[in-house]
Amino acid sequence: PNLRSGDRVLLYSLAYRPKQSDVVVITHTEGLSEPIIKRVIAVEGQTVDIDFDTGTVLVDGVRLDESGYIRNGITTQSSDFEFPLTVPEGSVFVLGDNRVVSNDSRSRDVGMVDMRCVLGKAECVVFPFDRFGKIRS
Repeated sequence: PNLRSGDRVLLYSLAYRPKQSDVVVITHTEGLSEPIIKRVIAVEGQTVDIDFDTGTVLVDGVRLDESGYIRNGITTQSSDFEFPLTVPEGSVFVLGDNRVVSNDSRSRDVGMVDMRCVLGKAECVVFPFDRFGKIRS
């Protein structure tokens, strides 16, 4: 519900350090050739676990309340990784808000994202004008 294909966003990037639940623009990863926008689920040192049967995401054993920004759960969509996993130093774990079709940290194309590849935090939609507004965390 936050973003649609073609939306243009205003970024905050000056001395920015990703935090859990921020929506960020990632410049690239080894498997992607163009920028993507995803939500930070966990930062370095945190442990992520996903229950694909219930669509539940846990970080450090605590279930995330994602009702404010996702409409559908994880579903039984497969992952290239086994959970739980711990985010390495200097990296973040990201998921898309549209989990059913999102290419995110569950895929080897994206995987753990090096923080140097995070361009900044998406603060608000600036175009199209009828969608102008703050992005929900």
